Amino acid sequence: MEVLAPAGNLPSLRAAVDNGADAVYFGFRDATNARNFEGLNFSESEAEQGIAHARAHGVKANVVLNTFPQVGNPEPWYHAVDVAARLKADAIILANAAMLKYCHERHPQLPIHLSVQASASNAEAIRFYKRHFNIARVILPRVLTAPEIRRLHDKLADVELEVFAFGGLCVMAEGRCHLSSFVTGVSPNIEGVCSPARAVRFENSNGKLRTRLGGALIAEYQEGEDAAYPTICKGRFEANDRVYHVMEEPGSLNILEILPQVIEAGVASLKIEGRQRTKSYVATVTKTLRQAVDSYYDDPGAYRVKPAWVRTLNATSEGTTHTLGTYEGSWQ
Repeated sequence: MEVLAPAGNLPSLRAAVDNGADAVYFGFRDATNARNFEGLNFSESEAEQGIAHARAHGVKANVVLNTFPQVGNPEPWYHAVDVAARLKADAIILANAAMLKYCHERHPQLPIHLSVQASASNAEAIRFYKRHFNIARVILPRVLTAPEIRRLHDKLADVELEVFAFGGLCVMAEGRCHLSSFVTGVSPNIEGVCSPARAVRFENSNGKLRTRLGGALIAEYQEGEDAAYPTICKGRFEANDRVYHVMEEPGSLNILEILPQVIEAGVASLKIEGRQRTKSYVATVTKTLRQAVDSYYDDPGAYRVKPAWVRTLNATSEGTTHTLGTYEGSWQ
């Protein structure tokens, strides 16, 4: 099984390669990228360097193009597809139907991975994309259990499955966050994130940190308290006469304890989330997941989660804890 690591810049890409990634994924420094944060991502020349570095070490490099082009100026999206093809990326990650069609027709040699932003989570939806755009892989939303993934694999012999192994959680299927759209006025399929940087404000006052999104107060933290990523679903709100995380406690998805079930479900790739995170984060999480995957393949029957792995990943987790999220399936 492939360990797929994020790269927000060249140093992070090199850290992923050095710490055991089988593949990396990155985006360009423009609106085609769902993580288009200031100071991050790749120019065309940096992308060329990154792909060359990865390939020199036997690592695949996938280009992310997961926002939706807008009617006024779609050209940057077409250009990004052309660049990925010219640089001979190992795959391109797409969500928008127009981009899927363009890539399939203009660059049939470039493997297409269907972005999680497409929200394809059942066999018929995935077959649709396979039939029309010949996708090689689908990145599944974080709403499926391991048995459901296994059933998908049994029905889709000609499409690889990629799942998130470590990173953020979401109470909605990716690409469908109406909470964020309501507060910010921006679709996550346009700017690509549920909390666009320009809509986030941090205020320090009287020893407290307040976070606002689109002008709405979503959380307040005491001095020294860990702050959650500023999203509506991880906000603290007053309900039933108390203030707490009404929708979701901050925490990071971590599938180490069910790694055997996920591998045996037929998953092709384990994805680490975090293109906006530091080089240190990329190195730490990639190395830990590499060790876990190798431990399973060394002796599947003897696989056990090592306490050191848990401690290491907890130190990088949002909210300093981790969860299996929907994989637990208790809500079903």
